[in-house]
Amino acid sequence: MQLSPPPPIAANELRPGRHWYAVAAGIAAVLIAIGVALGAYRFHQAMDSVDTGRQFARGDTVTLHLEPGSEKTVWGRVDFPEDAHPPECDITGPGAPRLGDAGFDTFLTRDEAWAPLFAIEVSQAADYRLTCTSRSDFGYAIGESGGLVSLAGWLILSVLFALLGTVTGAAIALVTALRRRSHRRRLLAARS
Repeated sequence: MQLSPPPPIAANELRPGRHWYAVAAGIAAVLIAIGVALGAYRFHQAMDSVDTGRQFARGDTVTLHLEPGSEKTVWGRVDFPEDAHPPECDITGPGAPRLGDAGFDTFLTRDEAWAPLFAIEVSQAADYRLTCTSRSDFGYAIGESGGLVSLAGWLILSVLFALLGTVTGAAIALVTALRRRSHRRRLLAARS
């Protein structure tokens, strides 16, 4: 007596459905795209964070139009000696503007390094006058609050998004494959 092979099982009979592979690929693609877009956006933003094309020297007064929450920062060129006296800046304008701690960061150009000196805090939209002085010959520029340290944090986040997409997509595809194989075995056992 010869055993006949079990009847074939159509792919659309197996559960979960094959559409879960597309769901896995879609989730992976979306999260990877978010990670890449976030990294590219923040990289571009960090490259333009300090306006080194509009530098000003000690004693110069610059006029800035600022909005509340604008996160503008006074940056100083870092080509000064260790024993240099720290620069002092003063801002005047309506609503008692102030210069606060800018934290630690850095910004690099081809031949210069910049460090944040003061974060500018204003309470209303207006024109403000900023003057910086020092005993050493500092170069100053206005820029955004984020530099390379901030960029590194954002790039880590963008890599985590891409990694999350890859792991999530692979996990969904693997679980789908294992459950479909298990369901095929159950169907074959029931039919024989």
